[in-house]
Amino acid sequence: MRVALIGSADFGKAALEAFLDRGDEVVAVFCPPDNPKSTKPEALKEAAIASGLVPLQFASLKGPEAAQAMIDSQADICVMAYVLQFVPQELAKLPKHGTIQYHPSLLPKYRGPSAINWAIALGEEKTGLTIFRPSDGLDEGEIILQKEVAIGPDDTLGHIYFDALFPMGVKALLEAADLVAAHQHQEIIQDESLANYEGWFEINAAQIHWASHITQTYNLIRACNPAPGAWTKMGEQKVQIFDARKHVSATYGAVKGKPGEITQISADSFFVGCHGGQIEVLKAKGSAGKMSGAQLAQELNLQVGQFFLL
Repeated sequence: MRVALIGSADFGKAALEAFLDRGDEVVAVFCPPDNPKSTKPEALKEAAIASGLVPLQFASLKGPEAAQAMIDSQADICVMAYVLQFVPQELAKLPKHGTIQYHPSLLPKYRGPSAINWAIALGEEKTGLTIFRPSDGLDEGEIILQKEVAIGPDDTLGHIYFDALFPMGVKALLEAADLVAAHQHQEIIQDESLANYEGWFEINAAQIHWASHITQTYNLIRACNPAPGAWTKMGEQKVQIFDARKHVSATYGAVKGKPGEITQISADSFFVGCHGGQIEVLKAKGSAGKMSGAQLAQELNLQVGQFFLL
């Protein structure tokens, strides 16, 4: 089929390559304008050029130029894969079979740009992906297909996204495009009574509050690994914690140390007290970059009995 793609980053690149690899004709690639502050090439743009396509980089997709480019492409379907720009209905409805979009949650739960972070941070035991019809509302359109993914007790953002939702999402876009083109799909209206919206998982949300229960603290660390990195402070030094283990105490009286207190420094890690147990820090980042917990303890001259900012 003739495919138009709107997207960005590695997920947009993977979607482009998947449609090309199976023999579809990609007739238009829309990606964001170049960011003068970024030194990293835009992955989808680079992939389009490498495939002999001319990327379309409009400052806004709401103007007549973008609409005309979509008309000129004579696309059968438009696919949205990691989209950073607002796509109006006037543009989305131009292809013969309209537009489909990927979102990394089981809509209507976790609408918004940081769906996976929030699902892990809030202790969900499953998440998934949704392919849906985009509307002018944020992640509110009719559902075409969904796939579930279990969130294990130690799974991180990186594992859930890169090992599960990323590859599954690319395959789901291919599957949904085929269903729509063959008129074999159903479109299910989202149940607004089940909907919730979470905004960007920004730096303030990633701050560790050691006075919280160990489960909340551990979920936060997992939700921020590898980005944005859960963080705390030792004095004025910011410390980001990535790989960690949760050590739950059998009884309240068996908890070692107070919340935020360094309770042990081992050959590979250091331990921090929490309500209900200890967090063992295996990998962290200080002023000199990422390193093992033990290396960070040495760099900052951490001592048993010192406290991180609560």
